[in-house]
Amino acid sequence: MNTLIALPAYNEKKGIGFLISQIKKYDLDILVIDDGSTDGTQDELSDIENINTIVHEKNLGYGQTIIDAFEYGISNGYDSIITMDCDGQHIPDEVQIFLAQISNYDIVSGSRYLIQTNKLNPQIPPDRYAINMEITRILNETTTLELTDSFCGFKAYKTDAIKEMELTEEGYGMPLQLWMQAWKLGLRIKEIPVELIYNNAEKRFSGELDNPTTRINYYKEIIKREMSESSRNQLAV
Repeated sequence: MNTLIALPAYNEKKGIGFLISQIKKYDLDILVIDDGSTDGTQDELSDIENINTIVHEKNLGYGQTIIDAFEYGISNGYDSIITMDCDGQHIPDEVQIFLAQISNYDIVSGSRYLIQTNKLNPQIPPDRYAINMEITRILNETTTLELTDSFCGFKAYKTDAIKEMELTEEGYGMPLQLWMQAWKLGLRIKEIPVELIYNNAEKRFSGELDNPTTRINYYKEIIKREMSESSRNQLAV
């Protein structure tokens, strides 16, 4: 299977070179989507051979980096795409688990909470965990997905499956739009456990999303919007 690994990056100069060196042992094509970094990430990337890059002149949002990765993977004929973060919270050696599983599913999604004891880990930021669990609960009640971690960015996708999606959400809520559309399309989904790592528990969201109440309302609105869109489509038929 012809697989692309896509790395959304924003101000990741410090660790991105090491991460890419670890991924290269799996002999995968690598795409870095630099979302308007201002710390010299592009200078670091320019010294790394055999990678592809997409550069946003300004920060457009996490969702847009993943949408760009999907469009790149589809247009360049890849069978599957693996996405992983560049901030040290995903372990490169776990890539092989996704490679082994994706041939049998449309989406293989990492879960930090599939192993129940992980939920007791003291390094988990309380507000992020609480919001993840609440949004995951709402998703599961709205759909038949039965997820345990709706926000993990470590995933593998069949490109034939994501071709059917119409993803427009540029921000952090894009995974929820994706989950809703995956459910509506009846995609084959599997969660697999991945290591739970929070290297920077003090990491903040930008702008108004740093407020937990604003953030959870934003996430809920995406689910509501996608559900309303589904209802309108059904009525049109």
